[in-house]
Amino acid sequence: MQTISTSDITLHIRDEGPKDGRVVMFANSLGTDLRVWDALLPLLPAGLRIVRYDKRGHGLSDATPAPYTLDQLVADAEAVCDRLGLTEITFVGLSIGGLIGQGLAARRPDLVRALVLMDTAAKIGTAPMWQNRIDAINAGGVAALADPILERWFTPAFRTTNPEFALWRNMLTRTSVAGYTGCCAAIAGADLTESTRALRLPVLAMAGDRDGSTPPDLVRATAALCGADFHIIPDAGHIPCVEQPAATARLLADFLERTAP
Repeated sequence: MQTISTSDITLHIRDEGPKDGRVVMFANSLGTDLRVWDALLPLLPAGLRIVRYDKRGHGLSDATPAPYTLDQLVADAEAVCDRLGLTEITFVGLSIGGLIGQGLAARRPDLVRALVLMDTAAKIGTAPMWQNRIDAINAGGVAALADPILERWFTPAFRTTNPEFALWRNMLTRTSVAGYTGCCAAIAGADLTESTRALRLPVLAMAGDRDGSTPPDLVRATAALCGADFHIIPDAGHIPCVEQPAATARLLADFLERTAP
């Protein structure tokens, strides 16, 4: 198992592939851990250095007391990069991971050479909406909202026919209350519209056509802010790297080829 530690947290990471390979770094969504990328990674070009990590409060990383801020989450990603000596990164962020990627690209343009925004936006939802979710989870745990969350994550076909669906429910419901609500607070306080508008690097944006958390039009609007290429992935909800890994991998592989050093 691989970890990095800062003054207040130990993060679980995976650093795989040749150390001199092109770096692609992945940040997962709310309520998932670094395994959310498992189906996608074998479909990517060979020779990449793949870096993943469990964000604060998720997976095997520490769950520090809630609430969190997006600045904290960006600083965690920055610490992973600096401790591993990463440069010229293509950062791939799913949902809140996309907020982290936007924040990192704005804060550390010396680290990020290209950005992939997957089912995310510069601003996601409203503060009252997130506070309602925080209150419900504090009262009843993550399991209390599992069904509506999973309906936004996955299409009906995946939920009713794929045996893996039970495992994704387990991953979600086993997320700590502190980790889930802490990240909800970070999303509630984040509006990256202006900093994302100012980004000057290659950006790819994509969204599942059935995404109930960050609908395609929301992702499209963020893509327009920063001049990103935008693609819709058919027959996918909020997590296309799980439901449609081959289609997602094709888009990412093409972007990597077009933005090669």
